[in-house]
Amino acid sequence: MIVTATMALASKDAGEFQLRESEAPKGAQDRKDGKDGKDGKDAKGASKSKIAATKTEAAMKFTVIDKENGPIKGIVICLASPAGTKFCTDETDADGYAEVLVPVGQKYDVTYLSLGGGDVATSVTVTDEPKQSIKLTLRYKRPPARVPFVLKGVNFDTGSANLRHESALRLDLVVDFMQRRKSAAVEISGHTDNVGNAKTNKTLSLKRAQACRDYVISQGVEGSRIKAVGYGGEKPTVPNDTDENRQKNRRIEVVEVSTKSDGR
Repeated sequence: MIVTATMALASKDAGEFQLRESEAPKGAQDRKDGKDGKDGKDAKGASKSKIAATKTEAAMKFTVIDKENGPIKGIVICLASPAGTKFCTDETDADGYAEVLVPVGQKYDVTYLSLGGGDVATSVTVTDEPKQSIKLTLRYKRPPARVPFVLKGVNFDTGSANLRHESALRLDLVVDFMQRRKSAAVEISGHTDNVGNAKTNKTLSLKRAQACRDYVISQGVEGSRIKAVGYGGEKPTVPNDTDENRQKNRRIEVVEVSTKSDGR
Protein backbone atom coordinates (compact mmCIF):
# COMPACT_ATOMS: atom_id res chain seq x y z
CA MET A 1 0.00 0.00 0.00
CA ILE A 2 1.50 3.32 -1.10
CA VAL A 3 0.30 6.54 0.50
CA THR A 4 1.17 10.09 -0.53
CA ALA A 5 0.25 13.28 1.28
CA THR A 6 0.11 17.05 0.97
CA MET A 7 0.36 19.48 3.91
CA ALA A 8 2.40 22.43 5.16
CA LEU A 9 5.51 22.29 7.29
CA ALA A 10 6.89 25.40 8.98
CA SER A 11 9.45 25.67 11.75
CA LYS A 12 11.37 28.65 13.09
CA ASP A 13 14.22 26.38 14.09
CA ALA A 14 14.28 24.20 11.04
CA GLY A 15 13.77 26.71 8.27
CA GLU A 16 10.65 26.17 6.17
CA PHE A 17 9.45 22.95 4.65
CA GLN A 18 6.44 22.25 2.50
CA LEU A 19 5.18 18.70 2.41
CA ARG A 20 3.67 17.68 -0.90
CA GLU A 21 2.97 14.63 -3.04
CA SER A 22 6.15 12.64 -3.45
CA GLU A 23 8.25 13.12 -6.52
CA ALA A 24 11.86 12.61 -7.47
CA PRO A 25 14.27 15.55 -7.14
CA LYS A 26 14.47 17.21 -10.55
CA GLY A 27 17.40 15.94 -12.53
CA ALA A 28 18.27 13.21 -10.02
CA GLN A 29 15.82 10.31 -10.04
CA ASP A 30 14.48 11.27 -13.47
CA ARG A 31 17.86 10.57 -15.00
CA LYS A 32 18.07 7.15 -13.38
CA ASP A 33 14.75 5.65 -14.38
CA GLY A 34 13.08 8.01 -16.84
CA LYS A 35 10.09 8.75 -14.61
CA ASP A 36 8.52 12.17 -14.51
CA GLY A 37 8.16 12.12 -10.72
CA LYS A 38 4.42 12.84 -10.69
CA ASP A 39 2.96 9.51 -9.71
CA GLY A 40 4.40 9.25 -6.18
CA LYS A 41 6.11 5.94 -6.96
CA ASP A 42 9.72 7.07 -7.22
CA ALA A 43 10.52 8.39 -3.75
CA LYS A 44 13.79 6.56 -3.32
CA GLY A 45 17.39 7.46 -2.81
CA ALA A 46 20.83 6.97 -4.27
CA SER A 47 20.94 3.40 -2.91
CA LYS A 48 18.41 0.62 -2.46
CA SER A 49 15.90 0.98 0.37
CA LYS A 50 16.93 -0.76 3.57
CA ILE A 51 13.47 -0.99 5.11
CA ALA A 52 10.24 -2.84 4.34
CA ALA A 53 6.76 -2.13 5.67
CA THR A 54 5.16 -4.84 7.82
CA LYS A 55 1.83 -5.46 9.52
CA THR A 56 2.92 -3.40 12.50
CA GLU A 57 5.36 -0.88 11.00
CA ALA A 58 4.92 1.66 8.23
CA ALA A 59 7.79 2.68 5.95
CA MET A 60 8.12 6.48 6.02
CA LYS A 61 10.07 7.63 2.95
CA PHE A 62 11.12 11.27 2.71
CA THR A 63 12.65 13.31 -0.07
CA VAL A 64 13.98 16.77 0.85
CA ILE A 65 14.51 19.25 -1.97
CA ASP A 66 15.32 22.90 -2.41
CA LYS A 67 13.40 24.92 -5.02
CA GLU A 68 16.57 26.40 -6.48
CA ASN A 69 19.28 23.85 -5.76
CA GLY A 70 17.56 20.48 -5.88
CA PRO A 71 18.11 17.65 -3.35
CA ILE A 72 19.32 18.55 0.15
CA LYS A 73 21.88 16.22 1.69
CA GLY A 74 22.52 15.75 5.41
CA ILE A 75 19.04 16.38 6.89
CA VAL A 76 17.73 14.11 9.67
CA ILE A 77 13.93 13.89 10.02
CA CYS A 78 12.42 12.78 13.33
CA LEU A 79 8.92 11.60 14.17
CA ALA A 80 7.81 11.63 17.81
CA SER A 81 4.98 9.43 19.05
CA PRO A 82 2.41 10.57 21.65
CA ALA A 83 4.42 8.63 24.25
CA GLY A 84 7.52 10.63 23.39
CA THR A 85 9.35 7.87 21.55
CA LYS A 86 11.45 9.29 18.72
CA PHE A 87 12.03 7.65 15.36
CA CYS A 88 14.67 9.32 13.19
CA THR A 89 15.94 8.77 9.68
CA ASP A 90 19.61 8.64 8.81
CA GLU A 91 20.91 11.74 7.03
CA THR A 92 19.35 12.38 3.64
CA ASP A 93 21.57 11.10 0.83
CA ALA A 94 22.74 12.78 -2.36
CA ASP A 95 19.19 12.51 -3.74
CA GLY A 96 17.74 14.14 -0.61
CA TYR A 97 16.25 10.82 0.46
CA ALA A 98 15.90 9.24 3.90
CA GLU A 99 13.62 6.61 5.45
CA VAL A 100 12.51 5.15 8.76
CA LEU A 101 10.08 2.55 10.10
CA VAL A 102 7.42 3.67 12.59
CA PRO A 103 4.68 1.72 14.41
CA VAL A 104 1.25 1.96 12.76
CA GLY A 105 -1.87 3.38 14.37
CA GLN A 106 -0.30 6.53 15.78
CA LYS A 107 -0.07 10.26 15.11
CA TYR A 108 3.48 11.62 14.92
CA ASP A 109 4.93 15.08 15.39
CA VAL A 110 7.47 15.75 12.65
CA THR A 111 10.63 17.78 13.16
CA TYR A 112 14.02 17.92 11.64
CA LEU A 113 16.88 17.26 14.01
CA SER A 114 18.68 20.31 15.38
CA LEU A 115 20.78 21.23 18.38
CA GLY A 116 17.81 23.01 19.88
CA GLY A 117 15.68 19.90 19.64
CA GLY A 118 13.58 21.15 16.71
CA ASP A 119 10.21 22.86 16.72
CA VAL A 120 7.23 20.68 15.79
CA ALA A 121 6.73 21.35 12.11
CA THR A 122 3.60 19.31 11.45
CA SER A 123 1.96 16.02 12.33
CA VAL A 124 1.38 12.87 10.31
CA THR A 125 -1.24 10.27 11.15
CA VAL A 126 -0.33 6.68 10.32
CA THR A 127 -3.39 4.44 10.22
CA ASP A 128 -3.36 0.89 11.53
CA GLU A 129 -3.44 -0.66 8.06
CA PRO A 130 -0.65 -3.16 7.32
CA LYS A 131 2.29 -2.70 4.96
CA GLN A 132 1.99 1.02 4.43
CA SER A 133 4.66 2.84 2.41
CA ILE A 134 4.18 6.56 3.02
CA LYS A 135 6.16 8.73 0.62
CA LEU A 136 6.52 12.43 1.38
CA THR A 137 8.43 15.22 -0.32
CA LEU A 138 9.63 18.10 1.82
CA ARG A 139 10.41 21.28 -0.06
CA TYR A 140 13.25 23.06 1.68
CA LYS A 141 12.97 26.83 1.28
CA ARG A 142 15.98 28.09 3.20
CA PRO A 143 18.74 26.64 5.39
CA PRO A 144 18.43 26.88 9.16
CA ALA A 145 20.30 29.70 10.83
CA ARG A 146 23.37 28.44 12.61
CA VAL A 147 23.01 30.32 15.85
CA PRO A 148 24.49 29.34 19.23
CA PHE A 149 22.25 27.23 21.44
CA VAL A 150 22.60 27.77 25.19
CA LEU A 151 22.87 24.50 27.11
CA LYS A 152 20.80 25.48 30.12
CA GLY A 153 21.36 23.04 32.95
CA VAL A 154 25.05 22.44 32.25
CA ASN A 155 26.53 23.43 35.62
CA PHE A 156 29.93 23.33 37.28
CA ASP A 157 31.28 23.48 40.80
CA THR A 158 32.03 27.07 41.77
CA GLY A 159 35.28 28.33 40.28
CA SER A 160 36.10 24.98 38.67
CA ALA A 161 35.58 22.96 35.50
CA ASN A 162 34.07 19.98 37.33
CA LEU A 163 30.78 19.10 35.65
CA ARG A 164 27.89 18.48 38.00
CA HIS A 165 25.98 15.24 37.61
CA GLU A 166 22.82 16.85 36.23
CA SER A 167 24.77 18.35 33.32
CA ALA A 168 24.76 15.01 31.48
CA LEU A 169 21.03 15.38 30.75
CA ARG A 170 21.68 18.49 28.67
CA LEU A 171 24.91 17.36 27.09
CA ASP A 172 23.15 14.21 25.93
CA LEU A 173 21.21 16.46 23.53
CA VAL A 174 24.51 17.22 21.83
CA VAL A 175 25.46 13.54 21.89
CA ASP A 176 22.16 12.56 20.24
CA PHE A 177 22.55 15.26 17.59
CA MET A 178 26.13 14.25 16.78
CA GLN A 179 25.37 10.53 16.66
CA ARG A 180 22.49 11.05 14.23
CA ARG A 181 24.04 13.87 12.16
CA LYS A 182 27.25 12.05 11.40
CA SER A 183 28.44 14.73 8.99
CA ALA A 184 28.01 17.58 11.50
CA ALA A 185 30.72 19.42 13.41
CA VAL A 186 30.14 21.71 16.38
CA GLU A 187 31.85 24.32 18.51
CA ILE A 188 31.29 24.23 22.27
CA SER A 189 32.08 27.54 23.92
CA GLY A 190 32.43 28.60 27.54
CA HIS A 191 31.42 32.06 28.80
CA THR A 192 31.68 33.89 32.12
CA ASP A 193 30.49 37.16 33.61
CA ASN A 194 32.85 40.11 34.17
CA VAL A 195 33.56 39.44 37.84
CA GLY A 196 37.23 38.74 38.62
CA ASN A 197 40.34 38.65 36.48
CA ALA A 198 39.61 38.60 32.75
CA LYS A 199 42.51 36.27 31.92
CA THR A 200 41.54 33.83 34.67
CA ASN A 201 37.94 33.87 33.50
CA LYS A 202 38.95 33.09 29.94
CA THR A 203 41.07 30.16 31.05
CA LEU A 204 38.22 28.83 33.20
CA SER A 205 35.71 29.18 30.36
CA LEU A 206 37.99 27.16 28.07
CA LYS A 207 38.43 24.41 30.66
CA ARG A 208 34.66 24.20 31.09
CA ALA A 209 34.12 23.96 27.34
CA GLN A 210 36.78 21.24 27.20
CA ALA A 211 35.03 19.34 30.00
CA CYS A 212 31.83 19.36 27.94
CA ARG A 213 33.73 18.24 24.86
CA ASP A 214 35.33 15.42 26.86
CA TYR A 215 31.91 14.22 28.00
CA VAL A 216 30.52 14.13 24.45
CA ILE A 217 33.61 12.25 23.24
CA SER A 218 33.21 9.76 26.12
CA GLN A 219 29.80 8.86 24.65
CA GLY A 220 31.37 7.74 21.38
CA VAL A 221 31.46 10.93 19.28
CA GLU A 222 34.66 11.61 17.34
CA GLY A 223 36.76 14.37 18.87
CA SER A 224 37.68 15.67 15.42
CA ARG A 225 34.09 16.90 15.06
CA ILE A 226 34.07 18.99 18.25
CA LYS A 227 35.98 22.19 18.93
CA ALA A 228 36.15 23.70 22.43
CA VAL A 229 36.78 27.42 22.91
CA GLY A 230 36.70 29.80 25.85
CA TYR A 231 35.58 33.41 25.51
CA GLY A 232 35.55 34.40 29.16
CA GLY A 233 33.48 37.58 29.51
CA GLU A 234 34.05 38.78 25.95
CA LYS A 235 30.56 37.90 24.66
CA PRO A 236 27.90 38.79 27.25
CA THR A 237 24.30 38.29 26.16
CA VAL A 238 23.01 40.86 28.65
CA PRO A 239 24.65 43.67 30.68
CA ASN A 240 26.53 42.47 33.77
CA ASP A 241 24.57 44.83 36.01
CA THR A 242 22.59 42.40 38.20
CA ASP A 243 23.17 39.00 39.78
CA GLU A 244 20.50 37.56 37.49
CA ASN A 245 22.16 38.93 34.38
CA ARG A 246 25.60 37.78 35.44
CA GLN A 247 24.19 34.29 35.91
CA LYS A 248 22.83 34.39 32.34
CA ASN A 249 26.26 35.32 31.04
CA ARG A 250 27.85 32.32 32.78
CA ARG A 251 26.92 29.72 30.21
CA ILE A 252 27.92 26.98 27.80
CA GLU A 253 26.90 27.35 24.17
CA VAL A 254 27.02 24.95 21.24
CA VAL A 255 26.70 25.80 17.55
CA GLU A 256 26.98 23.78 14.37
CA VAL A 257 29.91 24.93 12.28
CA SER A 258 30.55 24.66 8.55
CA THR A 259 32.55 21.79 7.18
CA LYS A 260 34.24 21.40 3.81
CA SER A 261 31.63 18.84 2.76
CA ASP A 262 28.47 20.83 3.49
CA GLY A 263 29.28 23.81 1.32
CA ARG A 264 27.84 26.33 3.79
